[in-house]
Amino acid sequence: MPLNRRTFLERSAAAGAGVAVAGAVAVPAEAHSGPGGHGRPRPRKRYSFTVMGTTDLHGNVFNWDYFTDKEFDDKAHNDVGLAKISTLVDQVRKEKGRRNTLLIDAGDTIQGTQLSYYYAKVDPITARRGPVHPMAQAMNAIGYDAAALGNHEFNYGIPVLRKFEEQCDFPLLGANALDAKTLRPAFAPYSMHRLRTPHGKDVKVAILGLTNPGIAIWDKANVSGRMVFPGLEEQAAKWVPKLRSMGADVVVVSAHSGSSGTSSYGDQLPHIENAAGLVAEQVPGIDAILVGHAHTEIPEYRVKNKETGKDVVLSEPLKWGQRLTLFDFDLVWEKGCWTVEKVAAQVLNSNTVAEDPEITGLLGDEHKKVVAYVNQIIGTSTAAMTTADAPWKDEPIIDLINVVQAETVKAALAGGAHGALPVLSQASCFSRTARIPAGQVSIKDAAGLYPFENTLEARLMTGAQLKDYLEFSARYYVQTPAGAPVDTAKLTNADGIPDYNYDAVSGLTYDIDIARPAGSRIVNLSFEGRPLDPAARFVLAVNNYRASGGGAFPHIAGAQQLWANSDEIRNTIIQWVKAKGTVDPSLFASVDWKLTRDGVPVF
Repeated sequence: MPLNRRTFLERSAAAGAGVAVAGAVAVPAEAHSGPGGHGRPRPRKRYSFTVMGTTDLHGNVFNWDYFTDKEFDDKAHNDVGLAKISTLVDQVRKEKGRRNTLLIDAGDTIQGTQLSYYYAKVDPITARRGPVHPMAQAMNAIGYDAAALGNHEFNYGIPVLRKFEEQCDFPLLGANALDAKTLRPAFAPYSMHRLRTPHGKDVKVAILGLTNPGIAIWDKANVSGRMVFPGLEEQAAKWVPKLRSMGADVVVVSAHSGSSGTSSYGDQLPHIENAAGLVAEQVPGIDAILVGHAHTEIPEYRVKNKETGKDVVLSEPLKWGQRLTLFDFDLVWEKGCWTVEKVAAQVLNSNTVAEDPEITGLLGDEHKKVVAYVNQIIGTSTAAMTTADAPWKDEPIIDLINVVQAETVKAALAGGAHGALPVLSQASCFSRTARIPAGQVSIKDAAGLYPFENTLEARLMTGAQLKDYLEFSARYYVQTPAGAPVDTAKLTNADGIPDYNYDAVSGLTYDIDIARPAGSRIVNLSFEGRPLDPAARFVLAVNNYRASGGGAFPHIAGAQQLWANSDEIRNTIIQWVKAKGTVDPSLFASVDWKLTRDGVPVF
């Protein structure tokens, strides 16, 4: 049943409560026999239902890659998008009975593709008489019952998020997203859903939404002074007993937080980033947790609650709509109430089905607009450039990011107190398939270099701090003895470090000796042909993710901020190419770093 958004939020903020959403009548479930009075068996009331879940959709509706302008594909031949998910959801509803199902999401919905970017920035939903966000249209049509807030929901600012919320026919949940002044929930903490059974006893299912406390750091510019984000365990411990006291027979948590119990941001993050497993372990009364944020696939993971000894079932479907989680619940009527007897989880693969023509037809015009937008020509390039070897070689395409960032920061600081300091720049290889073609360059080519909505900052660093920074970055390589064969497929991502957490720094020259252990790999570190002075001061052009502690790189989060920009780096690159007209790698490409072993270059 669609909700009146204004009434819902007013009730939620005033009472710190959720809303009851009535489900439709369920199809009959089988009755089974059990021991009865007077030595005769009597039927036990039983009921089964399914909660379906997605997470980290990141603006994917179609099975389409806007950065390559073709159908999405990867090595595992996964498919993406809500149009595929819709087909899976229809199949499950047909099998289980629609009235015996709920559909929820665990966050990161409105950022990630050029489709979602277009309707936040190019033709924004916040404009007067603006469009309805494609993700709202698709999720409404599919029939979502609730969705937790993800950290990327805040990337475009609170007004865009509130407008998206207004356009959704389902609540956006965030029990630990609090108003900074009142410390009351800024969004609905939970939603309550009533499923009718053939036994005259409804099942009440509570969905508790929890988001990531890292929002306070990663989107500080958008939320500082407006919202605070306490830990998931703390807020779950507050809300789960309330939901049980309100009569919830089943409690499902939708958490935009991984299950590992770790944080990748060091001391900068006051609460655990990936806390879903800890919530299951520490907070009694939870039956299942839909996990998000970590972009990993976990069909079923059981965590024993310390207090009750009962298993809590966790599941995380793969990102972008590649998987759909199913939580299957079996309930039995005992002592005047419904009791969860069994929970099992699995994931369905969206590459096994076709796109739902209802969804593709609904948003066909929006898709065409965005395809036309990303194919706009913004300049030319004198040579082809690619990121294929960028994880282990200093490639011109990464130099392009760095030259744009360095020039932008230099211009911003010119004439100021720090205008005479040398400007360095960091950049990562976000995608190993990004490319700038020789000849015409389009928006999608430039945008493909930077698929994230990061913005640019300038931080003050010393030579000694930069040395530590580079040593930390060089952990990315697997230690490989001199003389041993080098397999690039096994050379990078040591200890699971993702490509986006390996930084190359331009403006310095250095070697990375991969034969040495992590922490002592940076050799021949120089600036303008001389050994780097540990006390020298530099400006580092750095993205806001790294500057806020992303990846837990040393020194950077505590370094003095000299300047910050609100525009995405991706747009800065696009505007730079437009202004230049021609991209000529010979004017900016240089080999500043290389991999070595005992002084001998690896490549």
